[in-house]
Amino acid sequence: MVVSADSRDEATAAASTLGMAAFVVDCDRARSRSAVLRAVVKAVDFPEFFGGNLDALYDCLCDTVLDQKVGLFLWFHNLHSGDPALADDTVAILGVCADVAAFAANNDRQFAYVVQHAGKHPDPEPGISPTPYSGSRVPE
Repeated sequence: MVVSADSRDEATAAASTLGMAAFVVDCDRARSRSAVLRAVVKAVDFPEFFGGNLDALYDCLCDTVLDQKVGLFLWFHNLHSGDPALADDTVAILGVCADVAAFAANNDRQFAYVVQHAGKHPDPEPGISPTPYSGSRVPE
């Protein structure tokens, strides 16, 4: 299913209208768990002391939920859950999100998230390494 930017913008606008802080997590170039977590950190502007593991993700999302009057909405844009390197990690990250939703409900807050699955990253072109998360590409 292809999801348009309009849908993403409508969802984040609706969350904002409900009083939730809304963020788009750009996962398009993320090829590992740590890259997805860095995308979350960048989108939500987590503190520098973020530990970079699933426990730290849970703690920071819970803290962010509590810092909001109503709650938090995340849109995971182009999460390549079809990549073998990300398949298990995607399940684990979404498990953390489900746990944060339960935490939010227990603390009179809301946490919602949407995952726009993007399948597998395209195979790299011969002689050109894949674009790293940083965005710079160097020929081999």
